[in-house]
Amino acid sequence: MKQEFYKYQGTGNDFVMIDNRQQTFDKNNTKHVAFLCDRRFGIGADGLILLENHDVYDFKMVYYNSDGNESTMCGNGGRCLVAFARDLGVITNETVFEAIDGVHHAAIEGDLVKLQMVDVKTIEKYDHHTFLDTGSPHHVQFEEHIDTFDIKTKGAKIRYGAPYNETGSNVNFVKKISDDTFTVRTYERGVENETLSCGTGVTAVAIAMHARKETNNNVINLNVQGGDLKVSFEVDNGIYKNVWLIGPAKFVYQGTI
Repeated sequence: MKQEFYKYQGTGNDFVMIDNRQQTFDKNNTKHVAFLCDRRFGIGADGLILLENHDVYDFKMVYYNSDGNESTMCGNGGRCLVAFARDLGVITNETVFEAIDGVHHAAIEGDLVKLQMVDVKTIEKYDHHTFLDTGSPHHVQFEEHIDTFDIKTKGAKIRYGAPYNETGSNVNFVKKISDDTFTVRTYERGVENETLSCGTGVTAVAIAMHARKETNNNVINLNVQGGDLKVSFEVDNGIYKNVWLIGPAKFVYQGTI
């Protein structure tokens, strides 16, 4: 069977996009999803995303990690899907869609896609790390030698270790550059390696840095391996609301496999 696909990337976080409005894609075939994401035998991507019809909103997002399993929210993937929906003619420059973590608003402004993330009500602060959920679970900790740090080895140890164990967590290593700028490298659960960027990860870092009083700004610049992102938010009685992830989302190519 032939499958038409589209490839998009957001600051190096890349995705296979499939228009599944006709429900032709076998969503239960995890091996096929993993094959499509394989960088040697398939198309190659950090994840696969289906765009589907929705009864109320503009469309529905169904996201799979590169291991083939359906997963929690992907921020860069959501931004890329918005660009994909615009390119398909499903939307113009503003949209409301549903993902696994709820309803999201988004807007396209020039080369940037702005995606509203979920409110964050609980932030667990420990001596050496912070844990919070921004649509996906994230462990955040400082690492001064971030350029030479072994992200895969150290990230996997935290991801599989206590208290996360089998469920696991994404792991973000952070270096403070200035009051409003941080460098981030992320080990992603489900990819089981470092990715060039992680949208829910930089969102978690921005909020964690504010909660730990490493910054007083509510617009944070995040430098990742694949480029630059911004996160903005408002704080109301310790709850982070109106959280927006902002950055480029670009079409790469389309094909048939």
